[in-house]
This record gives sequence, structure tokens and C-alpha cells, in this order.
Amino acid sequence: MIPVLITVDDFMKRIKDQQVNWEVKPGPDKWSAKEIMGHLCDSAQINLQRFIRCTYEEGFKLVYFQNEWVEVQKYQQADTNDILLLWQLLNRQIQRVLDNYPVDRWEIQCDNNRDSVSLNTVEFLANDYVAHMRHHLNQVWK
Repeated sequence: MIPVLITVDDFMKRIKDQQVNWEVKPGPDKWSAKEIMGHLCDSAQINLQRFIRCTYEEGFKLVYFQNEWVEVQKYQQADTNDILLLWQLLNRQIQRVLDNYPVDRWEIQCDNNRDSVSLNTVEFLANDYVAHMRHHLNQVWK
């Protein structure tokens, strides 16, 4: 099992007991905690598409430009609760898809590299997705 919802639920419990300054940017080119959560929404959307498409397709390329997505969606100006709700719902859908993933499709590959071909399996992408999420959640907790 890929622990998507365990990570999400742990984070939501933790932020109830901890003050998070959602607005402050640690530097001019750094994201605020709110923008980090927006980025995690974007990551969830892209990865959900990868997981779904890999059930019937392989070898396709699907990348995204993270800084541009965060800027265009104006997460810094968005309501924090809306961002958190979107992130939770997207991850519930990802967990549902992964929990019911066709056994014979976990080794299917797609390309997620912008500049060159880099084929990765669904299993790798799913585990990498959770590791990426935990990395950014640790930034929010600090």
C-alpha cells in the first residue's frame, strides 16, 4: 500500500496543534507555506493524471512547470482552507486509484522529465510522489 492518506491525515492532525505562518516567504524566490501546499495540489493533479493514463497507455510524456503553475494559480492570494481542502480531496482520489490499481500495470512506464526522456514505472512514481509530498510538508512544519 502506498501511504498517501496516512501522510495527509498525519499532516492535518499536526497543523491543528501547531501554528503555521502560511503567508511568509522565506526569500524572494521561495514559496510561502501556502504556496507549498498549492504546489502539492498541482503535483497531485499531475500525478493523478499519470496514474490514470498508465492504466491504459504507456510511454507518454506528462510534465509540468511548477513555478509557473504556482504563480498562475495565485495560491498566495487564495484562502488557506480552500487550498488544504483541495489537497485533501485530490489525495483521497489518488489513494482510491492506487488502492485499486491493476496489478499488471504497476510496471508500466511514462516519461516525466522536461528536458530528456526519463521513463519511470507507476510504482516508482507513486512512491516518489509520497516522498516528494513529505519533503514539502516538512518545509511547512518548520
